[in-house]
Amino acid sequence: MSGTQIEEFYVEVPGGSVYVKKWTPEDTISDTPIILLHDSLGSVALWRDFPLILAEKLSCNVLAYDRLGFGKSTARAKLPSSQFIEEEATKYFPYIKSHLSINRYMLLGHSVGGGMSINIAALDTDCAAVITMAAQAFVEQLTVKGIQDAREVFKQTGQIERLRKWHGDNSEWVLQAWTEVWLSHEFSSWSLNQCIGEVICPVLAIHGDNDEYGSNAFPEFIAGNTGGRAEMMLLKNCGHMPHKEKTAEVVRAISEFISEIA
Repeated sequence: MSGTQIEEFYVEVPGGSVYVKKWTPEDTISDTPIILLHDSLGSVALWRDFPLILAEKLSCNVLAYDRLGFGKSTARAKLPSSQFIEEEATKYFPYIKSHLSINRYMLLGHSVGGGMSINIAALDTDCAAVITMAAQAFVEQLTVKGIQDAREVFKQTGQIERLRKWHGDNSEWVLQAWTEVWLSHEFSSWSLNQCIGEVICPVLAIHGDNDEYGSNAFPEFIAGNTGGRAEMMLLKNCGHMPHKEKTAEVVRAISEFISEIA
């Protein structure tokens, strides 16, 4: 039986409350927590057992939160703006960091959460490291096609029910927040170019070679343009969910990566 302690609580942010979950392993050897940022349809619950595995394998605290409008956090009426990735760094994350009373921390972001992690690290030197998984660095045609295809799938009878388990009555909003913003003209010019050079902490960009939402150009861009040490890991026969498809490889790579960080 796992000796990991699990806590759940809420943090007040502009617009409502954000749900947070924390995993504290029995034997903690690091005071630097890893904070997880989920993808466009994600939530704390959709990380499944990955946070627990990370906490116990790395012997450090792991935290994850539902962005406003997702999972157990407060619903949102209006769709996010085309600057929503940057706004996570400037508008919401500072409240979470302050409430948790943490200084030094690491970020692990999946998909759009990876872009958010880069934006946060660019602004905050307390970020000791960033791990991105299947993160987008700009909008390429493969990204657009993947989202367009997913939007068509969700039009089919019963498909939206897949989201209700995780987002309840917010499911339609969650889907639109992804498809409508990412496919909008205003968002088409988005990229990490404006902030990535300001990231001075170590960065590990993990990507699957069969990712349906982005090519290898994304991790190459991330690893090649930060202001500090950066590396990329390309997983063979892996799609958009490296932490689920290649869990052991991902955890091992993260463990090796953070072991080199003082």
